[in-house]
Amino acid sequence: MSASALESNVLVLNRFYMATRVVNVRRALTVLYRNCAEVITLESEQYVSYDFDSWCELSRLASLEKQPGEEYIQAVGFELQVPRIVRLTRFDKVPMGTVRFNRKNLFARDGHLCQYCGQAKPTSQLSLDHVVPRSHGGLTTWENIVCCCLRCNSRKGGRTPQQAKMKLLTKPARPRHNPQLTQAVSDPRYACWKTFLPAAS
Repeated sequence: MSASALESNVLVLNRFYMATRVVNVRRALTVLYRNCAEVITLESEQYVSYDFDSWCELSRLASLEKQPGEEYIQAVGFELQVPRIVRLTRFDKVPMGTVRFNRKNLFARDGHLCQYCGQAKPTSQLSLDHVVPRSHGGLTTWENIVCCCLRCNSRKGGRTPQQAKMKLLTKPARPRHNPQLTQAVSDPRYACWKTFLPAAS
């Protein structure tokens, strides 16, 4: 079973086909298996839905002639195609206009780039930095937290960027849209999301 395929992103829609969040393949397959969701896929320029059983059946056929950009995970006796979009069949909630402040969204907002040295790093080598340190009255907000590599975080310490003679690449700001959604659309694997993300199209 491919660990990287299981960590791919899946766009989650509510019952009204509105994007609500991004989950990994493990989570998407769980709600599919429990019949709480269906796969949405584009076929001949039309969106078609599949429940878990019919998606398994389609995967068996599709795996015989794999297309570029498709990902598969090994199930018992066959390969299961990784879905890109799932629609929850029991969830009516309209997505909130505000973006949740958390580590994952903040890293996505900053493109996983250290906002001091500009280097892209894996999540394990990134941390969050208070631009104005808490010891100086800095708050834990979108406007005062940036993605920072461990080396730059250590170098900056409990100082402001000016005191540490370090320059920010961009001024931190509250994102208008979910950064995980807008960032993922730049990946060709998630091009099919654009229909459901007007802000990213």
